[in-house]
Amino acid sequence: MKAVIDTNVLLVANNQHDQVSEDCVIACVTRLQLLQRSGVVVIDDGYRIVGEYHRKTSLRPAKGVGDKFLKWMLQHSGTPKVEQVTLNETEENNFAEFPDPALAQLFDPSDRKFAAVAHAHPEKPTVWQAADCKWLEWWPALRAKGVEVDFLCPEVCTVYQKKFPDKPAPQLPG
Repeated sequence: MKAVIDTNVLLVANNQHDQVSEDCVIACVTRLQLLQRSGVVVIDDGYRIVGEYHRKTSLRPAKGVGDKFLKWMLQHSGTPKVEQVTLNETEENNFAEFPDPALAQLFDPSDRKFAAVAHAHPEKPTVWQAADCKWLEWWPALRAKGVEVDFLCPEVCTVYQKKFPDKPAPQLPG
């Protein structure tokens, strides 16, 4: 199992998201721990993803599962447990490796790196998503370009409906 992990998965595992259920927290904790035991995390070689993890978590002391995951990842950097891909930043938060230039304009700039990393990797690892409901609008176009999104918390649809009440109910990939 290889994955590109959106920062919100770590935050939910740390219980730092007030709009998700305990089941969502458990799902994120379980998945991060499984990856540590038998998977590979994929990041960019410019450490943009790691930098975002650092800004949003705490290593001293590492209290939550997301914090501990970052610590584990840093300890395993340079091993087969952490793979890096090169991203070519054409301008701030825009990457040559992003799967669809038209879609990039709809993406939050800070989220583009996750899709770009997944697309740049030869095996196209899945992007793990927990509670960022905007990805519900983006996953079909990403899938068309070979990038899958795994929503660890199905309740993300409920979050979406609360945030965007005038839009139709989203679908999860399946």
